[in-house]
Amino acid sequence: MARKLKLDGPPLPKHRSQKPHWDYNAEVQAFSNRLNESFSLELLKTAFVNPCYLQAELARRQGLGLDVDTTALHLKDNVELNIKGVGFTSSFLADFCRTSFPKLPSEAVESLISHLTSSAVVTQVARNLGIEDLTMSGDFPIPEEVLHATFMAVVGALLESSGAERAGLFVRDFLGTQLIGKDLFDMWTVVNPMGVLVEELTKMNVPPPEPRLVRAAGASTVLPLYFVGLYSDKTLLAQAPGETTIAAEEEAARVVLRKIYGYAENRTPIDFCRPRPEQPLTQSVSS
Repeated sequence: MARKLKLDGPPLPKHRSQKPHWDYNAEVQAFSNRLNESFSLELLKTAFVNPCYLQAELARRQGLGLDVDTTALHLKDNVELNIKGVGFTSSFLADFCRTSFPKLPSEAVESLISHLTSSAVVTQVARNLGIEDLTMSGDFPIPEEVLHATFMAVVGALLESSGAERAGLFVRDFLGTQLIGKDLFDMWTVVNPMGVLVEELTKMNVPPPEPRLVRAAGASTVLPLYFVGLYSDKTLLAQAPGETTIAAEEEAARVVLRKIYGYAENRTPIDFCRPRPEQPLTQSVSS
């Protein structure tokens, strides 16, 4: 067996539904109970049906010579739920980010939303929730765009089943928490941080920053290190290291911007325990 496995390679991956001891209806019910959400089971089942699955199943039946009319699929795809889920998720995350970080500019908020709704983040969350095993797709392994659409359809199904408040809590708990441990400038690309800092300080009636070399080490080696400090009116705003003075200056500007925008490393953590009273969860729908 070991020699055969070495020659043939590992077996091709199979969808969970093709393995023994699989009851789809029971798994869908268990998914709802596991999340402690009151889904409409019909809507939840619809959320897992992607258009590519219906097309692939129809082509398979035609290939077997079956009459399409007599063996029609009585299934509805998740396109409508996906659209509702995408709209609600984007709107809710916009309110959530503005409430959590009120000093962030609109460009930064849009970048945070783009990161939280990106395929990489959404598909990782979907896999951790077990959505991949329930997704009905025409291809396997399931493409990321299909898994992304399925997750958004699940949000749409929860919105239709339990309302905006429960759907908002779901999005907050599983997507909003992905901001934990993420740096602002890993999600928001700023080409000229010093220019942005000058604009922000001008709005605050603070003199523009002056970069000064604080200290350096290994300047004549292949791994030099420079510390640049930014001063304004003889006050040190921040200092940061870099392999060049320009890189250190830009990093110091980012440090100051994090402080201005309330996204510093030592900031107060976001409270995920309860909704914020000044920002109702239903505002994203009513606005």
